[in-house]
Amino acid sequence: MASQTTKSPNVTQAVPFFMITEMERSLHFYVEGLGFTLINQWVPKDKIEWCWLQRGGGALMLQTLHKDMPGRGLGISVCFQCQDALALYHEFERHGLNPNEPFVGNNMWVVTIKDPDGYNLDFESPTNVPEETKYSDWKNE
Repeated sequence: MASQTTKSPNVTQAVPFFMITEMERSLHFYVEGLGFTLINQWVPKDKIEWCWLQRGGGALMLQTLHKDMPGRGLGISVCFQCQDALALYHEFERHGLNPNEPFVGNNMWVVTIKDPDGYNLDFESPTNVPEETKYSDWKNE
């Protein structure tokens, strides 16, 4: 049994680990499109096979899916808590990505985008705007 006198948390971060089909395509999406930074990588045969990406306090890992590995997850969403999800929405659009229209859910602006392998990425920030408000309706008020 673990000691109850420990003052600092033992678990400090949860990092999603995505199995992907094309590393180059995914790196372009995450680094060039979403603004993540490549922090660490594994390059066994002159190609990146695994990497750790970070943007602020959010991180994720990618690994190329091989035939002998389990498949990609279905129905997985990763929620990144942000200061300003709407600013990210505009940034992603400038990068030529196609994020869904932001909406308010659970007192947060939610910007959703799919990565090249179909994983759902939600970027969320607190708001006082009424629930279920769509961005297009709110900005036209």
